[in-house]
Amino acid sequence: MKQVTIDPNFWELFPDAQVNILFANGIDNHNIDDNYDERKKLLANATHEADKFLTNETFRLNPVVEQWRQAFQQFKKKKGARSSIEALLKRANQGRKFEPIEPLVDVYNSVSLSYGVPVGIEDRNKIAGDLHLGVAKGGEVFRPVGAEEDEPALEGEVIYYDDEGAVCRCLNWREAQRTMLTEDSQNVVAVMEAINPEQIERANEAMKELSKLINQYFGVNTSQVYQLTKDQPVTKVPDNL
Repeated sequence: MKQVTIDPNFWELFPDAQVNILFANGIDNHNIDDNYDERKKLLANATHEADKFLTNETFRLNPVVEQWRQAFQQFKKKKGARSSIEALLKRANQGRKFEPIEPLVDVYNSVSLSYGVPVGIEDRNKIAGDLHLGVAKGGEVFRPVGAEEDEPALEGEVIYYDDEGAVCRCLNWREAQRTMLTEDSQNVVAVMEAINPEQIERANEAMKELSKLINQYFGVNTSQVYQLTKDQPVTKVPDNL
């Protein structure tokens, strides 16, 4: 993988959007006991922070949820597809606790909850060719995490994709087994979408926090945050990571 490209057809749907990109190398994502309690506390604090996005008793009317539901109405999607941040906020709203899964997943879930933004991280070593975000032609190969059969992308669906098929469907709804993080993932790309000025402001702060936590938990420095827009839709993976 040498670069990330946001296709022109994405900007036709979301002309004011911004997609933040962050790269990191040398991650050790093995689930160790040494910082298990620390990660559990990190997730608990993030769940508490998420309360500020859950001020309406009717869950769907909370602004973060409502905005992303409206965004998902602008493209073809599988029934029931929701933004990843809605799924996390729903669990928080139900009073459910987030238990540690693996270090990098815990870190990005905590950032997502704390800032009310969708966050996704993929294993760069598993990306075939370059990573794109755009509108599906339909039929792009995709096997979701935990599934035993393929569920190809729909025509008109917004997906992340590479040379071998879909990487993540419906923006950040479902990721592919093929490129998902595992304990052995070392070189990664983080993505974060925002579709209005208020979301962009939170996403910018969230990416700074993600970079700080990656340094704290894994002892590696990340790249700068790349902010992709309609006028600057491409970024290359830096050589000096």
